[in-house]
Amino acid sequence: MPDVDVFTAIASPVRRALLDALRAGPLAVHELADDFAISRPAVSQHLQVLRNAALVVEERAGRERRYRLQPGPLREVEDWLGHYERFWADHLGALRDLLDETP
Repeated sequence: MPDVDVFTAIASPVRRALLDALRAGPLAVHELADDFAISRPAVSQHLQVLRNAALVVEERAGRERRYRLQPGPLREVEDWLGHYERFWADHLGALRDLLDETP
């Protein structure tokens, strides 16, 4: 599978949940799959997308594959969202000012 951009990777609620689970530290596929109502192969496919987006790293420990979060690419999402945070802060501030002026 070709490289996946971070926005495509986090578009899936399952992949976002996998990233959330990995915040606590590296986990094996079977540990991750236990928390989902989908098959282990489906979890592996989602992890492959996250690997292609460089959001997780696969580490082999014997026969086990453990996945570790690499949050660096999420900085692109944070930067993009920053524009909208400023937009809403400005607009909500203007609304607050208008409401403060209204008797």
